[in-house]
Amino acid sequence: MFKSMDIGIDLGTANIIVFVRGKGVVLNEPAVVAIDKTRNKVLAVGDDAREMLGRSPGNIMAIRPLKEGVIANYTVTQKLLSYVINKIAGKSLFFKPRVMTCVPIGITSVEKRAVMEATTQGGASKTYLIEEPLAAALGAGIDISVPRGNMIVDVGGGTTDVAVLSLGGIVVSSSIRIGGDHFDESIIGYVKKVHGVLIGERTAEEIKKSIATVSKNGRADSISVRGRDMVTGLPTTFSVVSDDCRKALEDSIMSLTATVRGVLEKCPPELAADIVDNGIYLTGGGALLDGLAEVMQAETGIEVHVPENPLDCVAIGTGKALENIDQLHPGAIYTSTNLG
Repeated sequence: MFKSMDIGIDLGTANIIVFVRGKGVVLNEPAVVAIDKTRNKVLAVGDDAREMLGRSPGNIMAIRPLKEGVIANYTVTQKLLSYVINKIAGKSLFFKPRVMTCVPIGITSVEKRAVMEATTQGGASKTYLIEEPLAAALGAGIDISVPRGNMIVDVGGGTTDVAVLSLGGIVVSSSIRIGGDHFDESIIGYVKKVHGVLIGERTAEEIKKSIATVSKNGRADSISVRGRDMVTGLPTTFSVVSDDCRKALEDSIMSLTATVRGVLEKCPPELAADIVDNGIYLTGGGALLDGLAEVMQAETGIEVHVPENPLDCVAIGTGKALENIDQLHPGAIYTSTNLG
């Protein structure tokens, strides 16, 4: 008998990562769609569309349909999901996949319904939603079903979700709209202020991935990049060093660690004691930022663990949640029936 395919989707602001049961992570591409405005036609999705960011003529628009973890452009999000589901599962009228999609903490029921409807329109037979920290914990291999406190800090592209989990549900949580995109913007602003050069999003991201650190004891590298001189208006080449990035990201990291401390302060004493024993788990693409784990450990006094593949944790967790849907806390999974 044919069994429906189960797909877990980490629908992120920066990347869309897809997990398929029995296969693992099968897709990891930028959440970017390129559209021909004159014909209202999708030209490219993912890596190909990202290449067009800032480089396309007036009739072609390369956009990110998600902003700060929520849908900013419903139609384009639906086209993105349709592309992904069709690429993974094929176009079948009879064997449509079950899909579990993650959402950030604290988004409204209207925003959750928008994600659910976009996923269904994209080709899912049945759609479920799970909050990112729960999915991240499952993807990191944490047993969240036991009465024991675990803390997850999931640093995504648009938001950072901080949550204390126990008995398959979220006990205390907070979300801050700081993530990878905010880090890029901070680097752009610092380079403009200190070097007098304007750089683009892709250049800022390259700087962040190549040399950025947030710790005084972190790496000390440099990179040569190109931008537009704010005085002459002409293209120029200049060097950026790791310490530039540390200064650029200082305020963002302070806000992030303050959010973590705020959740710890609201945590019940028994669960706080568990977290001291178990440590804090840092997931998401932001976990790859050099020195972040060390700074968070210094600020909280609690050991910080980074899983082997922090970027894939949420996608893997959505797949695991779909496999073990009956074992999760009833309030942990959203369907069309419990969204009101």
